[in-house]
Amino acid sequence: MLWPFNHFRKPRLTPAGTIEAIYGMIVTQAREPIFYRDLGVPDTVNGRFDLLLLHLWLLLRRLRTAQDGVEPSQVLFDRFCEDMDDNLREMGVGDQTVPKRMRAFGEAFYGRVQAYDQAIDSGAEALAQAICKNILNGAGIDRARRLAVYAQAAEAALGLAGEQALLLGSFKFPAPNGKDVTP
Repeated sequence: MLWPFNHFRKPRLTPAGTIEAIYGMIVTQAREPIFYRDLGVPDTVNGRFDLLLLHLWLLLRRLRTAQDGVEPSQVLFDRFCEDMDDNLREMGVGDQTVPKRMRAFGEAFYGRVQAYDQAIDSGAEALAQAICKNILNGAGIDRARRLAVYAQAAEAALGLAGEQALLLGSFKFPAPNGKDVTP
């Protein structure tokens, strides 16, 4: 289980620079304009958050199968939490409200991880339904299907990446294709 307070336990073996690079790759991929322009992801704080969660989930899902994936998964999750905390503070959220918002982020993360894990194991349509609900606010099932195809392609690409490539941040997410993707 990923726990936001594990950084109090022991020193990290995963280099911070590598995690920064990996987290940067996730953020960069989640900011690809095609997701917003062609695939209907709302270009809002919530839409960007949900797309970030989708990519984080994809990578964490793959790291679960890696022999040395536990620690990088935790460090990556911690980096995500730090980023969310920093973003809240930059938006002017007060110190007393940040913990409540962070709790909401955690609930959103774990809820989506559970929904996506169940959905991807059930097939493309189930994943499309989960994406439609969580990312597209319940509207646009055709676009959700295209996002589901992308998520399945990303899962496959990450599955082909070797463990070292994952741990060193030398893997690539597939290019999203908003027009030619069909389920």
